[in-house]
Parts: sequence; structure tokens; C-alpha cells
Amino acid sequence: MGLSTASVYPENTEAAFRYAADLGYDGVELMVWAESVSQDAAAVAALVRRYAIPVQAIHAPCLLISQRVWGADPVAKLERSVRTAESLGATSVVVHPPFRWQRRYADGFADQVADLEQRSDVIVAVENMFPMRADGFFGSKERSAQRLRRRGGPGAALSAFSPSYDPTDSGHAHYTLDLSHTATAGMDAMKLAERMGEGLAHLHLADGRGASMDEHLIPGHGAQPCAQLCRHLVDTGFDGQAVVEINTQNARTQRERSSMLAQALAFAREHLEPGRAASGSPRSHSGGDHDDT
Repeated sequence: MGLSTASVYPENTEAAFRYAADLGYDGVELMVWAESVSQDAAAVAALVRRYAIPVQAIHAPCLLISQRVWGADPVAKLERSVRTAESLGATSVVVHPPFRWQRRYADGFADQVADLEQRSDVIVAVENMFPMRADGFFGSKERSAQRLRRRGGPGAALSAFSPSYDPTDSGHAHYTLDLSHTATAGMDAMKLAERMGEGLAHLHLADGRGASMDEHLIPGHGAQPCAQLCRHLVDTGFDGQAVVEINTQNARTQRERSSMLAQALAFAREHLEPGRAASGSPRSHSGGDHDDT
């Protein structure tokens, strides 16, 4: 079970390693974004050694807020993400579908992903996203979630992704399934998992109520079939990676953030690794030399 470094925002990458070590996560997924350490493979390698926590996956810098991270060319950034994964011993790269305005990148995206996987042992798992919903411009998250349930879908919406926010529309060898994104998109997570089939290689374990804004709730705190999907993965012999990617920005203290991350890990252990359900309690790492805060 991995922890996305995005889960500790607004704390930094090192904080994510510290939480992962203290709570008993098996590794981290490194979100590459504006923070300088996240972009520096040597600095991240030092954190791996210090906390005895490996990097399991790299999340390529493809968010709107990271459009200039590692330059402006998305083709080069995806290539660099794979090379960084190789240097850190990570086995996968998570990437979003191209934005519609990235026309050259979008035209060659499927071919680039296939070529990168052919030239490397690192898999490139394309993630499901969600549309921009019109009801996101008015009302609360609760009201937008209620509207989605009444309509049976997101209503008026516009996809910023090419050709679609559903990567199975293009067809790739490997996919990332994000359960917060399925909530916002009004997608059936179980049916999406079935479409991804054996290509489902990476799970972002989170939850959502169907609000117009991406929520990334603790699994079990929203409306997504998190437990059912986990059972499906266990029953079908899933041997990919599962990563907790939740939003803890509302945590008022480090203790509260730690509790949220521990709850998510306990859910993951219970439903994905039944035999290890009791092992999600905090631990100490004799191999690390970090100071607890």
C-alpha cells in the first residue's frame, strides 16, 4: 500500500515520507509538482534512504498548476517521468490524458505511451479524469452531489481532455483507476474497472460523493463502491499497485492529518489485504534517522 505525496498537501514531500514511515505504508507515489524537492531525483533518493520508504510510482507533472514543471513540453515531461521512475526504482508512472489544447501531444500520446513502455520496464498507467461541470459554478458541494444523483450523471459538462476523460475510449495497455474522479464524473466505477480489465495496473484509493469538485475523501466516507471494488480486485488477482490519494487540506494539526491517513490505510488493509488488516497501526522505523514532529 502506497501513499501519494499529494495526500499531505500543504505539507511537503519529506512530510509524506515521514507519515508513510510512521503509519506503516509500504511506499509512496511521488507527485511531481512545483515543490523543488519533488522535481529532484537525487533529493528524493536521499529521502528514500533516510526514511527507508521506497518510491513505488511517479505521478507525471500534468496538473494545470504544474504546466511549467520540467519545462513546457508535455512529451519531454512524460519521457522524463519514466526516466525518473527508472532512477528511483519505481515501477510505474501515472499520467493524465492530454488536454485538448495540447494538440501535438494529444495526437501522439497513445504512440508515445506505447513506445515508452516498449523501451522500459516501467509501465505508464493512464488515469481516468472528469469533466468540468456547469453546476460547479454555483451552489455547494452537497447540492452538486444531490443534483448528480437525481440526474444519474454530471449534467451539462465539458471535457478538457482529448479525446476523452475516460482513457478506455483510446485504449492503452495500462490504466490508473481513481475513485474520486469516477465520483465527480458520475461514472460507474465497477463498470470502468471491467472495461480496464487486466490493464488496470494502478489504483488511487479515495472516495467522493459526486460533487462537482474533485473531493478525494477517505475511502468509505463517500458514495463510491470502494469496498466492493477492492473485493473485485482481490477476487480477480489484482497484482498492481494501490495508493491512498486523499485530501487532508482541512486537517487543523499534524495529528489530525496523521489520523486521516491512518484511517485510509486501515481501510485499504482491511479490503485489499485482509490478512494484514490489523497491521495499519503506527510503527517506528529503525532504519530511519528522522525526528518526529
